[in-house]
Amino acid sequence: MPEIYISTDIETNGPMPGAHSMLSFASAAFLEDGSIIGSFSANLELLPDLSSDPVTMAWWQTEPLAWAKSRENLESPRIAMLKYLAWLKSLKGRLVFVGYPVAFDFGFIYWYLIKFAGENPFGFNALDIKTYAMAVLKQEYKQSVKVNLPKEWFREDLPHTHVALDDALEQGYLFCKMLSSNKS
Repeated sequence: MPEIYISTDIETNGPMPGAHSMLSFASAAFLEDGSIIGSFSANLELLPDLSSDPVTMAWWQTEPLAWAKSRENLESPRIAMLKYLAWLKSLKGRLVFVGYPVAFDFGFIYWYLIKFAGENPFGFNALDIKTYAMAVLKQEYKQSVKVNLPKEWFREDLPHTHVALDDALEQGYLFCKMLSSNKS
């Protein structure tokens, strides 16, 4: 059974699951060779008993197009997470959550899956792209930011837009290029 790398990006109204809402999320399922076998995305209704973080909301003022995209076609978190769980379970392989930074994205996805779908099919299989870049390039963690990574690891047609699906695709492709370069 192959590993399936679930590149995931989220957008939120604050830094902490359980205190702030996830606005949108998307996952793109990649095989090791970089082929995409599916994607999932949803924009979520805000959780009424949670607050918005003022610093995060000030940042959103600088990204009006991404904000608008995250507020289209809203779904209840319960319905969206049940559909997401079904999509994940339909994939034939061992799921590995991939994020940049994984500590942020995985925390929200884990919390939402448990709260609204009752389970998390990833277990604790979560891989951080920046940490992997540090290991592949044999450099310090703080140097392993996107601007310092090899340009050939990126696709120009996949910019980082702060729209969840765009960013999940960009980061999944980046991760697969890193996997490939690490094997050569």
